[in-house]
Amino acid sequence: MFSIIDRYIIRKFLSTFFFMLAIIMMFSIVFDVSEKLGDFIDNKAPLSEIIFDYYLNFIILYGNMFTSMIVFISVIWFTTKMAKDTEIIPIWFSGKPISRYLRPYFISATILMLFSLFINHFIVPNANTERLEFEEKYYRDVMIVEDYHAEYPENQSVYFSNFNNRDKRINDFTFQQWGENNKPKYFIKSRYALNAPGSHNWTLRDVYVKDFNDDYIDIRHLKSLDTTFNFTISEMSHRESAASSMSFNELRSFIKREKEKGSSMVPMYEIELHQRTSYPFAAYILTLIGVSVASQKRRGGVGVNIAIGLGIVFVYIFAMKMLTVATLNLGFPAVISVWIPNVFFALTAIVLFKKSQK
Repeated sequence: MFSIIDRYIIRKFLSTFFFMLAIIMMFSIVFDVSEKLGDFIDNKAPLSEIIFDYYLNFIILYGNMFTSMIVFISVIWFTTKMAKDTEIIPIWFSGKPISRYLRPYFISATILMLFSLFINHFIVPNANTERLEFEEKYYRDVMIVEDYHAEYPENQSVYFSNFNNRDKRINDFTFQQWGENNKPKYFIKSRYALNAPGSHNWTLRDVYVKDFNDDYIDIRHLKSLDTTFNFTISEMSHRESAASSMSFNELRSFIKREKEKGSSMVPMYEIELHQRTSYPFAAYILTLIGVSVASQKRRGGVGVNIAIGLGIVFVYIFAMKMLTVATLNLGFPAVISVWIPNVFFALTAIVLFKKSQK
C-alpha cells in the first residue's frame, strides 16, 4: 500500500517529469524548425508528413534519448522545492529508515525506466525508420561512399571507387572470389554497376571477367552482365544513423555480418546496441544523485542545486563520450565502455546519499 507521502512524491515526480519533457521538446522543435524550414519549403515537404512522419518521431526519439537527464532535472526541481518548504525534514526524522524515503522515488524511476526501455527496443527503431526516410526525401544531402572495400563470407571481396544515392550508380566495381588455399577462383571488374532496389540482382556494364579453372583461365569482355550476389548496395551505403532504425535482433544480425566483412564501424553499432539498455537504467542512478543533492536546503535554492546537478550531468556525459572514443579508437569493449559510467556514478550516488544524511 502507498502512503500519502508516497502518492504525493510519485505525483510530484511524474508530473514534473512530463512538464519538463514537454517544455524541452517544445524548445527543441522550435530550434529544429528554424534550422530546417527552408529545406522543407524548397523540397515541398507536405505539412502532414512534416508533423506526423518527422516531428512526431522526432519527439519519440529525442524525448526518450534524454529521459534520464530529464528525470534528473525533475528530481532536483521538485525535491529542492520540498526542501525549501521544509517538507523533507519531517520525513527524514519520522523514525522510519531513510531508505523508506527513497521508495516513491524509485517507484517513479522504475515506471519511467521500463517505459524508456520498451520505447528504446520496440518503438524507436520504427520511429527512426520513418524519420530517416523523411530526411532522405526532403532534407538530407546526397550520400556519397568512396573507396569502399569489404570482405564477405565464402572468401569474397568487393571494392568500388564511389557511389551516391542520387543516381544509384556504383563506379569501378570489382568482385573477387578465392577457392581453397587462397587460389583465385573468379574475378569481375566493371566500369559501373547497378543494383535492383530491394534485391540481390545486379547489372554490370563494360565488364571484364576472369574465370579461373584448373588448367586454364577463361577471360571475357562483355558489354553487359546480369548476375546475382549475396550482398546489396544498401548494405554498403548506409549512414551511421541507420543502426538506430533497426530492431534489437536486426541490429545483432547486422553487427554479425559487419564483423564478417571486417567493417570498421562495428564498435559504433555495438555501442548503439548496448546503449539502448544502459541509458534507461541511468534513471535510477540520476534519481539517487538528484535526491542527494536536492534534499539539502542551500542558500540560492533551486538555482544552486540545478547548477550542481548540471555539473554532475556534464561529467557523466563527458565520461560516456571519452569511453566511446576509447571504444572506437583503442578497441575498448563496447559493452564495458557503455556500462562503466553507470557503475562509477552508481557508487558516486551512494556516497552522495550517505553524506546528505549527515
